[in-house]
Amino acid sequence: MRPLALLCPTCPQFGGHKDIRDTGAAQWSQILISQACSIWTEHLEESPGELKMAFVSTLNRKIKSSHLQNGIDMENQETKTNYKWLPPNLPSKCTWKPGKPISDSPHSHVPLPEETNILPNILKKVGRTPLVRINKIGKAYGLKCELLAKCEYFNAGGSVKDRIALRMVEDAERAGLIKPGDTLIEPTSGNTGIGLALVAAVKGYRCIIVLPEKMSMEKVDILRALGCEIVRTPATKFDSPESNVSVARRLRYEIPNSHILDQYRNPGNPMAHYDTTAEEILEQCEGKVHMVVGGAGTGGTITGIGRKLKEKCPECKIVCVDPEGSIVALPSELNTAEDATMEVEGIGHDFIPTVLDRSVVDLWCKSNDTDSFLMARRLIREEGLLCGGSSGSAMSIAVKAARTLTEGQRCVVILPDSVRNYMSKFLNDRWMGKNGFLKNVQEHKPWWWNVKVQKLNLSAPLLLVPEVNCQKAIQILKEKGYAQAPVVAESGHILGLVTPSNILSSMLAGNAQFSDPVIKVINDQFSKISLDDNLGNLSNILENDHFAIVVHDQMQYIGDGSYAKKQMVFGVVTALDLLNFITRKDKSQQQKVASPGGSITSDESEISH
Repeated sequence: MRPLALLCPTCPQFGGHKDIRDTGAAQWSQILISQACSIWTEHLEESPGELKMAFVSTLNRKIKSSHLQNGIDMENQETKTNYKWLPPNLPSKCTWKPGKPISDSPHSHVPLPEETNILPNILKKVGRTPLVRINKIGKAYGLKCELLAKCEYFNAGGSVKDRIALRMVEDAERAGLIKPGDTLIEPTSGNTGIGLALVAAVKGYRCIIVLPEKMSMEKVDILRALGCEIVRTPATKFDSPESNVSVARRLRYEIPNSHILDQYRNPGNPMAHYDTTAEEILEQCEGKVHMVVGGAGTGGTITGIGRKLKEKCPECKIVCVDPEGSIVALPSELNTAEDATMEVEGIGHDFIPTVLDRSVVDLWCKSNDTDSFLMARRLIREEGLLCGGSSGSAMSIAVKAARTLTEGQRCVVILPDSVRNYMSKFLNDRWMGKNGFLKNVQEHKPWWWNVKVQKLNLSAPLLLVPEVNCQKAIQILKEKGYAQAPVVAESGHILGLVTPSNILSSMLAGNAQFSDPVIKVINDQFSKISLDDNLGNLSNILENDHFAIVVHDQMQYIGDGSYAKKQMVFGVVTALDLLNFITRKDKSQQQKVASPGGSITSDESEISH
């Protein structure tokens, strides 16, 4: 049989080409013609010429029998040789427009699943999540509308991402791109990985998840329990060679019969929500929904829901939540806190994912970690909803945005995942206090607890730029008498911290040489504390960490009147600094700052150095 050349006869993504049938492959073209559009999952952003070649190559691989010659997988060799890395932030070429009939869509659509008493497997428990009325929090904020929560943590794997994991795998299976026994690789913040690992376990795929180090250990443990292989990467920019996106691409190139379904570019991501999540909301609200609030991770959820509701409920307002430190929101002037630390997992990016259609969003709002975590804890305590931190992000914005709604109107808030993934994080008082999200977590505080960090007599910091080599860094630290030094980019962004010990350990492991820049050996897992924070929170940090970087926020204005918030390094504080401060104060000084009840008076200026 000669190789088949077949192009989609309808999909505008392929330039409107008609199908070209090779006489020796008629039955193959009959099978594949109805599924041809699904194959664009691998080739979404190529130019028309590249797209044609890639599309034909994909189909040809599907009809060739896999054969081995001299111990080499020839099919895999061809695939890897021709493999082209496509960034996750290329512009989408999707042709969707409001009011365009679904019959013109190049995509396949799936109906809502029917519910049965006995499920054939756990994958049938993806979707059909409950819509729950919020009774106390809405009233506390004086909302007149009905506030509803779409509880996506009732999906089989515990998050909204189960929907896209199942959809991407089944789309690829229908297109003949993957088969049980193949390896599925995915860069993810955790929830897509859990959903994909769940599908892989049931269907018989090997699964490798590439996960940034900042993600919770609960996610790691769940992935391991599902039989998944895990690769951890630094929490760095997406286009860095060490990012989870870049590492996943390299693994895909090296591992035979491996595939990246790619949630950032795969149309099955927003289509899963267009076909199911949005339809469920419409069905549960009987077609009457006036506002939907959700966060943007890959953007698939808000895109799929937003598009369907723009078609069915044009008056419905789509509100999208983007955390401080992310660049996704519009207008771009909202994205001022570039150096903000994003502790809430699963939302926010330093790039615009291909699947995100920002045109369906009517209002962008920025969330912050503190409000998000406190609201998530409130949802648990007051409403009994065991949700995660990004659920708190969405609800913290919803209670503000929904003030424009009146009695009889409805606001639906998407709660993406459960608290199961964050038991050691925002559910933990000590973690919350350490990171500055929960004040006064210790009921009986020592005299120094509420003293501000700025009262410490810290030395001016020694800063290194990332280009300084390891040998020079050691020399500088020795000459200046410092045990560590923050590594700071030209923009002022704190990249990490370098010590002689982590330089030595990297060299002994063969990962670095004296001539390498210090950026290669930095410790990027460090805690920050503000000058305005208190010593109680500092002590919580120093219980687990050897040091913390003291930072001070500054507003930097430019000529047009716009501004950006920058974090400046004020110093590095250790447990010894804290102990020296405490022991320097004799009882008479302690009494000056302590009230009769043992708490700190408002006049902290009486503490002298």
